[in-house]
Amino acid sequence: MAEMSHSELINELQTHGMRLVDPSAGQQSRRGGAGPSDHKAVTVGETTVMVPVHTAPSFESPYLVDAPDAEGRSRVLRGGQEIATVRFPRRARFYDLQTADGIPYSHIATLHSRDVLATTVLQTCIRYESRKKTCQFCAIGQSLAAGRTIARKTPEQLAEVAKAAVELDGVTHMVLTTGTPPGKDRGAEVLCESARAIKAAVNLPLQGQCEPPEDDAWHQRMFDAGIDTLGMHLEAVTPEVRQRIMPGKATVPLEKYFSSFEAAVKVFGRGQVSTYILAGLGDTAEAILSMSERLCAIGVYPFVVPFVPISGTPLESHPAPRTEFMASILRPLGEMVVRAGMRSSDIKAGCGKCGACSALSTYEKLKVPA
Repeated sequence: MAEMSHSELINELQTHGMRLVDPSAGQQSRRGGAGPSDHKAVTVGETTVMVPVHTAPSFESPYLVDAPDAEGRSRVLRGGQEIATVRFPRRARFYDLQTADGIPYSHIATLHSRDVLATTVLQTCIRYESRKKTCQFCAIGQSLAAGRTIARKTPEQLAEVAKAAVELDGVTHMVLTTGTPPGKDRGAEVLCESARAIKAAVNLPLQGQCEPPEDDAWHQRMFDAGIDTLGMHLEAVTPEVRQRIMPGKATVPLEKYFSSFEAAVKVFGRGQVSTYILAGLGDTAEAILSMSERLCAIGVYPFVVPFVPISGTPLESHPAPRTEFMASILRPLGEMVVRAGMRSSDIKAGCGKCGACSALSTYEKLKVPA
């Protein structure tokens, strides 16, 4: 069987997931927590991506990945035939350390992909605490309940772990996300406190992620604190899907997101503000591409990823999007962001630069029609 292209294989693996002969290969997989979860990092060619391994679709995936050979390569099999070889990034060295008061570094921040450090500063959220308000896809409380993290990471802890991750594991940028706290800053204040401490300890590009602050002055405050790029995540793009999937977050209207996007681009620059869009929740490909055009026009990078159903959430049985559906979005979107002058490789830090949760960056590299 002929090998697939990187874009096709990544799309297939991220929508179907993969079954592992040796679950211990490479770095540990993520279960629960904020953002994408139930994944494992795998390197396809030169591209490291996150692939579901603990989700309902992955348990029935046609893709079986065998144990690594002596050179660290694993075969990807479908129907018993090899279609590609992949590698697993090694386990982070900083995971072996703990703070003076006995908190494992892995409870403070985790290695994402192969060179990205990620943390949820506040592991609690005003949306998650109410069944009527919670985002149906979110598992922010699961890792906390399981004892794999702590509720609040202090600036000092984050600085200590970031410095170690750079020195021991060659981390090149860091994502600071947060549950939404009470208050009009919507998490911007704790991101500022965290960024100041990290930048005082180590020169590491940072992305902050929060809901749009009520006051646009927070954008400049975050930038001045050391945050290099900003993510404000739409997740869904049409009002009906927003209301159904994330009723609490949907109370912040799209108009507020766009006014905040425009204000943020003035501070951080074109392509240094991004938004996360989950494809497969009910928005059509046309709706996602239409929203992406609007975002590109104002200088916001639309990072579109396939929805992954996470165990223990209300959407754990929701189907993952079809590979063809993702390709119908990512191929024209790759052309769109290149035309807008916002390649992922030009982003200073964060999800778009990492690109591990989507095949989008590989579509950027395809030839754009004149």
